[in-house]
Amino acid sequence: MRPAALPLSVIVLAAGKGTRMKSRLPKVLQPLAGQPLLAHALASVSALSPAQTVVVVGHGAEDVRATFPQAQVTWALQSPQNGTGHAAAVGLAPVESDGITLLVTGDTPLIRSETLAKLAALANEQTFALLTCVVEDVAGYGRIVRNAAGEVTRIVEHKDALAANDHAVLAIHEMNTGIMAAPTAWLRGALAKLTPHNAQGELYLTDVIAMAAVDGLRVATAQPDSETEIAGVNDKIQLAALERAKQRELAIRAMAHGVTLADPSRIDFRTSLEGGFACGSDVFIDSGCVFEGNVEIGDNVRIGPNCVIRDSKIGNGTVVHAMSHLDGVVIGEGALIGPFARLRPGAQLGDEVHIGNFVEVKNSTLAKGAKANHLAYLGDATVGERVNYGAGSITANYDGANKRRTVIEADVHVGSNCVLVAPVTIGAGGTVGGGSTVTKSTPPGALTVARGKPVTIANWKRPAKQKS
Repeated sequence: MRPAALPLSVIVLAAGKGTRMKSRLPKVLQPLAGQPLLAHALASVSALSPAQTVVVVGHGAEDVRATFPQAQVTWALQSPQNGTGHAAAVGLAPVESDGITLLVTGDTPLIRSETLAKLAALANEQTFALLTCVVEDVAGYGRIVRNAAGEVTRIVEHKDALAANDHAVLAIHEMNTGIMAAPTAWLRGALAKLTPHNAQGELYLTDVIAMAAVDGLRVATAQPDSETEIAGVNDKIQLAALERAKQRELAIRAMAHGVTLADPSRIDFRTSLEGGFACGSDVFIDSGCVFEGNVEIGDNVRIGPNCVIRDSKIGNGTVVHAMSHLDGVVIGEGALIGPFARLRPGAQLGDEVHIGNFVEVKNSTLAKGAKANHLAYLGDATVGERVNYGAGSITANYDGANKRRTVIEADVHVGSNCVLVAPVTIGAGGTVGGGSTVTKSTPPGALTVARGKPVTIANWKRPAKQKS
C-alpha cells in the first residue's frame, strides 16, 4: 500500500483493563461475532500489509498473547500504564524502520481496512494524518479544535474541557477517534516530549497534534464512512450495540451473496464471511440460527429456526429442521435432519439420510438412504445403505474404559428399543427384533431376537398402600 521508500508500521494499542466491563477478561478479548475485539482490529490492519505490526499489551498481557499464538506481530508490554502517549512510545520502541506509523486502538473492532488505508495514504514526512468523525453525542470524546482557516491545531479531551469550563470546546461535535498516522522519525521525538499536564495526570497521545502544528507539519484529516466504524467498547452495553451492528453488516453481506434470511435481525454469524462461511444459491435460513467456525452450505439448502451449526458441511438440497444442533459434521445431498437432532463431531451422513427428532449421532458414518427417525443414539458406528434404525435404539459403544465400534451392514432393520453392545456387526439384510440386547455379531439375512421370555400371571393385583 505504501511506496517502498516509505514503509508502513502499525501500532495497535491494546493495553487497557476495561474496568467498566466488570469482567476478569481483558477488554480486547471480549467477544464480538465470535472473535475477540483485538482479532477484528488485527484483521483490518493486516489487510494493509504493513512492514511491522506492534501490539501494546498491559492488563492481562499473558492471556492476550496466548489468545493469538500465531499472530505475526511484535508484542510490547506497557507496565506501568501511564496513558495513551506512554502506550504509543512503548509500541514505537521496537519499530525497526522509519517511514509512516499508523496508530490504531484495539477496542474499535469495526474499523474498516479501507478507512485505515485512506488515512495512511495521507501521511508523509511533512503530513500528520488524523481520523476524525462528526457525531451527535460527543460526550466523553476528545474534541478537534481548528483555527479560522479550518486547520487542526489541537485536541482537547472532554475531561480537560470540563475542568476548564470551556463551553466553546464542549460545543464542538467533531471528535478524535484515537486513530492517526505520522512520520515515524518525527513521532519518536514528539512522544519523548510529552508531559502529564492534564486532568488525568497521564501522557496523552493527542498532545502530539499540537506539536505537529508547532513543528510545521500539515495536519490532514480523514473520516470513516459511518460512526459505527470508530465506535469503541468500554462496557457490555456498548459491546452489545456493536454486536448488533456487526451482525447487521454480516446479514447484509450474506443476502448480497444470495442467501435468503427470514429475519436479518435474528441471526448470528460467529464466523468470517471471507472463508469461514460459504453458501450456495437458493439457500433459505430461518430466524434464530447461529453459525460458528467454518460452515459450508450447498445449493437449495433449507435451515429451520433456532439451529446451531458449527464447523460443518451441508450438501445440496438438504433440509435441517428446527432446533437442530450440528457440530463438526459432513452431510450429503438431499438429507433430512431434525427437528431436535444433535449431530456431534465425526458424524458423516451420506445422501438422502434421515435423522429425526431427538436422535444423536457421534463419530459415525451413515451411508446413502439410512434412517434413524426417532429417539435414538448412534455412537462410533458404521451404518450401511438403506438401514432403518428403530426408535429408542442405541449403540452401547463404551465399556467403561474404551470406545468400541458397531457395524450395521446394508439393508438391516433394527427394531425399537434395541441395544447393540459394541463391538458387534449386524450382517447385511438382517433384522433385529424390538427390545433386543445384541452382544454378538449376527450373520447376513438373519432375524435376531434377544430378550427374555414373557411371563404372564393371571389375576395379579398390585400391592395396596398401607394405612399409617
